[in-house]
Amino acid sequence: MEWLEQYPWLKQALFMAAVVLGSFLSFYITNRYILLLFKKIAQKSKTKFDDAILESGLIARISYFVPLLIIDNLAFVFLEFEPWVKRLAELVMIFMAIGVVHAFLKSINNYYETLPRSRERPIKGYIQITIILAYIFGIIFVIGYLTGQSPWVLLSGVGALTAVILLIFRDTILSFVAGMQITAYDLIHVGDWIEMPQYGADGDVIEIALHTIKVQNWDKTITVIPTHKLNSDAFKNWRGMQQAGGRRIKRSIYIDQNSIKFIDEDLIEKFSGIRLISDYMQKKISELNEYNKTYHLEDNNQIHRRRLTNIGTFRAYAKAYIENHPKINQNLTHMIRQLPPGPEGLPIEIYAFTNDIVWQNYEGIQSDIFDHLIAVVREFDLRIFQNPSGEDFKNLSRLDSVGGSGDN
Repeated sequence: MEWLEQYPWLKQALFMAAVVLGSFLSFYITNRYILLLFKKIAQKSKTKFDDAILESGLIARISYFVPLLIIDNLAFVFLEFEPWVKRLAELVMIFMAIGVVHAFLKSINNYYETLPRSRERPIKGYIQITIILAYIFGIIFVIGYLTGQSPWVLLSGVGALTAVILLIFRDTILSFVAGMQITAYDLIHVGDWIEMPQYGADGDVIEIALHTIKVQNWDKTITVIPTHKLNSDAFKNWRGMQQAGGRRIKRSIYIDQNSIKFIDEDLIEKFSGIRLISDYMQKKISELNEYNKTYHLEDNNQIHRRRLTNIGTFRAYAKAYIENHPKINQNLTHMIRQLPPGPEGLPIEIYAFTNDIVWQNYEGIQSDIFDHLIAVVREFDLRIFQNPSGEDFKNLSRLDSVGGSGDN
């Protein structure tokens, strides 16, 4: 290697490359094999604390210290750049130390939430306060390191400047705290569908920044919401719908109450032949006959005798139709319920969740269901209620004129 002595710049470059390469190699080995070893140990152990540590990313953060320590201790090979390299490595280690504290506190909270007592005595609020304090002290320590001042001197000076800082950086502080709370409470993600009517927002979150959150509405316009407003104002996040795998249908069919009646033998025979409700009809008829027999109500003139109605049979059909529909999520709530009657008729509400949450598909499924149910209403001798139109009045006027000419 005598030839290297003839080229000192090449020798120096090789030393520098060796330090950089060695640091990257140490990071690769640490992150690849030690982290993998910890994962295997965590999988085999019975305790859940190591799983919480793994999920928090604590081990991955610690692995960054190995290359930084190598660079810090071998910074002399960079000659005149040694102070800058050493200071940069130590500065990055301070930030990494703050991240390690954050991850460790997060792992404690994750583990604690697996315990039964966490439901009654949560510690998440205390953990969040500790994390905020850790970041504050970490930033002060970084400033002290860069300026060469004692962190305690900086802390004493912060108190006098608090009022000025709060006045100048009010929005920034509010947004920063709101951002931390949004992250800590997992309120929104990029891609979430949120609604904030007071700001005209109804669409997907496309960006979460310090001061603003951008929402692309369904009409492709962009709404910008101040970040701190998500803590002070109410908003709706539809992420739960996406995670549940179902989108809600909640719509009513309004039945003309004048068309509701008891069904006779002909209709009983007709409804019994409908495949979806044949078992229901058989069971219900048997149940009613047994009841009437027990209480001596077989006489058709008994007004309080139990009988089947066309509206009740239609509800049973709608329920069976929903339960057998391939596009309805049967694991989520589904029911057919009767709401209080009003001037628009008797509402029969269909409450269910589709198994497809894509908007276009959802609207198609919902429309197909109501197309069928509205069309099948007539098969149960029922009528859909709707306010009279101009054509209805024209027909009525035509009938009156025919009736009047007949009387003459």
